[in-house]
Amino acid sequence: MHTGGNHSQCKVCQKSFKRKSYLTEHMKIHTGGKHSPCKVCQKSFRRKSYLTEHMRIHTGEKPFQCSECQKRFSIKPSLYRHELTHSVEKRYQCSECPKHFKLKSLIIAHVRLHTGEKPYQCSECQKCFNEKRHLTLHIRTHTGEKPYQCSECPKDFKLKSLLTAHVRFHTGEKPYQCSECHKCFSQKSNLTEHIRIHTGEKPYQCSECQLCFSQKSNLTEHIRIHTGEKPYQCSECQICFSQKSTLTEHIRIHTGEKPYQCSECHICFSEKSSLTQHIRTHTGEKPYQCPECQICFIRKSSLTKHIRIHTGEKPYQCSECQICFRVKSRLTQHIRTHTGEKPYQCSECQKCFRQKSHLTEHMRIHTGE
Repeated sequence: MHTGGNHSQCKVCQKSFKRKSYLTEHMKIHTGGKHSPCKVCQKSFRRKSYLTEHMRIHTGEKPFQCSECQKRFSIKPSLYRHELTHSVEKRYQCSECPKHFKLKSLIIAHVRLHTGEKPYQCSECQKCFNEKRHLTLHIRTHTGEKPYQCSECPKDFKLKSLLTAHVRFHTGEKPYQCSECHKCFSQKSNLTEHIRIHTGEKPYQCSECQLCFSQKSNLTEHIRIHTGEKPYQCSECQICFSQKSTLTEHIRIHTGEKPYQCSECHICFSEKSSLTQHIRTHTGEKPYQCPECQICFIRKSSLTKHIRIHTGEKPYQCSECQICFRVKSRLTQHIRTHTGEKPYQCSECQKCFRQKSHLTEHMRIHTGE
């Protein structure tokens, strides 16, 4: 440090620095100065070193390599944290549950799951989070920032993990392999869900009817049977759906799009699952077998419905009169007896019907079939 007058001391917060250049960088904290803009996304940084690290998001450069497993990282701190996974024991134990952690910061974040503490609050919507990184990611929903850009196509992503998974669509890489059947997956979460086919594990249980599911997304969709929630609305006809995938398929009714074509007979389908099932009419494959009576089915949904004949299960209940049904379509038709809805209209005489089959039968009056 300088003697006589301290020329490397901040006049705002009195912090001292060994070099004047360090003080110059520090002053940008108080002035808000950001003089190093990214030429790709125009984001600015106080220090050139921060810009250098940021640019690796766009270039994909990972100059720091782990000597143990050869995994690469874009910044040195990430390499340091990773190296601990090879050298440090899990010495931090949670007092609430049996979990152990290698880093103190990880157990601090974990304990908040038990205490419910959420110290990080969004200044825009006041939503709170138990980890700072979760707040950082959430803020991007307000700013629209997507700092991770694919070098192959114009897509941008909010999360680095999403970009990593996306890039595998271009490279075809599937690094996660099932030890049972050797099927490979591009994402670890997909492998985790797949393994449950072999183990039969269904960790997600409905609190209303106790049905269990192997995937959380399936439970979320199932719960909407009980709540009646249909958050996905068609912009053309305003019909609402409980699943986004169902809306996507429905929209093809309006657009006429049929992107899935059979290589045998060239019939096109609007849904991939319909094509998969159709192909079985050529191959004769019936992969779904009933464990009770050994009848086989082309579709999994057909087997699921069939099994209810043996179990007597009727999971679809009418909220008006509590009558239960084995099949969801039967509940949908039944509800119309309460609402009076008749969505199927004859194009000849405008008479309306509750069921499509009734309309089909009625049309024969006009066609003479």
